[in-house]
Amino acid sequence: MTKPDWKTFLPHKLRYRLFGAFVVLILLPFSVLNVYNYGQIESLVEQKISEQSHEQLVQMYGSLEDQMSIAFKTLIFLEQDSAVRNALTSPDNRSPLENKSLVEEKFKMINNSFFLYNPSVYFTLLDFHDNVYTSYLPKKALAYGPYREQFRKHLGEMTFIEGNTDSNSFPAEELLYRWDARDTNHVLRELSSSPYLLSLYAYMKDSGGKRYGMARISIDYSYWFQSMLKDSQSNQEYFLITGNGETIARSSEKAVLSPDVTREIALHPAEAYLTDNDSDTLINYVYIESLDWYMVNRIPLAVLFTEISGLKQRYFLTFFGFTAAFVLMAFMISATFTRPLSHLQNQMKEVVRKNLKVRIPEGRSRGEVLELTRTFNTMLDDANQMINRLKAEERQKEAVHFHMLLAQMNPHFLLNTLNTMKWSAIRSGNEEISEMCVSLGKLLEVSLNSQVELVYLKDEIELVQAYLHIQRIRYRDSFEVTCEFDDKLEYALVPKLSLQPLVENAIHHGVGPLEQLGQIRISIYRQDTGKLMLEVADNGIGMEESRRQQMTRTRPGIGLSNLKERLRLLFKGQSELEVIDTKPGTLVRFSIPFLLSTPYLQKRSD
Repeated sequence: MTKPDWKTFLPHKLRYRLFGAFVVLILLPFSVLNVYNYGQIESLVEQKISEQSHEQLVQMYGSLEDQMSIAFKTLIFLEQDSAVRNALTSPDNRSPLENKSLVEEKFKMINNSFFLYNPSVYFTLLDFHDNVYTSYLPKKALAYGPYREQFRKHLGEMTFIEGNTDSNSFPAEELLYRWDARDTNHVLRELSSSPYLLSLYAYMKDSGGKRYGMARISIDYSYWFQSMLKDSQSNQEYFLITGNGETIARSSEKAVLSPDVTREIALHPAEAYLTDNDSDTLINYVYIESLDWYMVNRIPLAVLFTEISGLKQRYFLTFFGFTAAFVLMAFMISATFTRPLSHLQNQMKEVVRKNLKVRIPEGRSRGEVLELTRTFNTMLDDANQMINRLKAEERQKEAVHFHMLLAQMNPHFLLNTLNTMKWSAIRSGNEEISEMCVSLGKLLEVSLNSQVELVYLKDEIELVQAYLHIQRIRYRDSFEVTCEFDDKLEYALVPKLSLQPLVENAIHHGVGPLEQLGQIRISIYRQDTGKLMLEVADNGIGMEESRRQQMTRTRPGIGLSNLKERLRLLFKGQSELEVIDTKPGTLVRFSIPFLLSTPYLQKRSD
């Protein structure tokens, strides 16, 4: 069963093709582009709002760090206050009530000066004389033992000796201060509903480094969190979660983060925001490394894209309305345009049926169709002229081909005559004539083989040797020939009959007229530039004397000019031929691209 060709489903009428091309090439890509652009706009809006929300979270994070920094400052302030230090180191100098009033007054001053924006900061001071001072008034009486135990858990095991305030009473492994992000709120539950407090535990030291008391500065981060969110938008939700996913503060009692979201936040603390597809919300967060907390903001995507969705709906309704009107107009225009083309097509079929012997009438055509009709009639005239010209050229080619066949008879006749002379010389025992006939026959066979332009270097050398065999007999060994080339170059490709005319010129115009022994040197070598160099040098009479003698010749030489033209046709400007007067003698050198062809050896199976 043959597969159906998809081209059969394409419309064949031009008007339907124009309509389909408009839909596929304009309407569809433009619609996809608009959908993509709106997707990009939504991404940019989401990113922009995420950046704004992230900046707000960073500001809240900075506010929290400021609160922690102020807690450190207040600790230093309490350490450096001489009245507080005297109350803790020498409580017997005043009555307990006076000490309590003095310390509480310091607490009020600190809250008014440092924690103006967060009054829910609680101070607790312990001396080493079983006294506890707080900035709040618990309902139950204060006991020293539980506080000391709580400080021990946070600052390490301590060796407390009654009445001894020497710093040497404390082991070296104790901590001087420590932040606790999950300090359990036992005593302050009547003041704060938060289950945990952010507390700074520290030893208080004098200028000599001696510890004289302990301090706890507790920040009610739930109150701070709510105070930071009082101006935030009502459609957004905020959370404080721990590193293990526990929510410790939230902007609304109904707000809940799913375990999958808290897990994703913990896995990618540096990403800054993510999209929760289950709740269709955008979640931004900031990681507080010092406390292992995450400050999280959640925004419903519906709130972000409500206006964009309305704009998108109005835009696409308008776009598709105008598109439908445009398609209808385009269809009508295409029909108006294709109607005269259909008429012109029928007329062209008539012209083809009558073998281009008629012309299309131009009277009913208008505009571009008229120009098309005139152009087609001009094309008919040119086509008829070209057909007549081609017929004449074909007759000329047949005549030239006949003369070429006739011209080939002479070399074949000469080759057959040489074979007859060779066998006659063999029968008569004249080896010299038979060898000359064999050498000349090789040269004629190569010249008759017009299908091959490039031959192996070794075959070209064999042709030169055959030619030299004939010339040695003619000139009675009055010259010597040396050939120098690397055996690796014997399968390099060279133009057929390229060395033979150079050797012929070296003999006839160089060493032939000499009275002493002539020397001809053939050199073939490869250059690093990828060129193959072929040189023929002789010690003959030289170029000037050779030109003087050529003036008396009745027929000009064609060897060098023929070779130069063949090199130009074969290598398209990548070859070069030069003739150098070496005095004595002449050097002819030409270069061609190095082409190496390894012969194919067919193995015969037994």
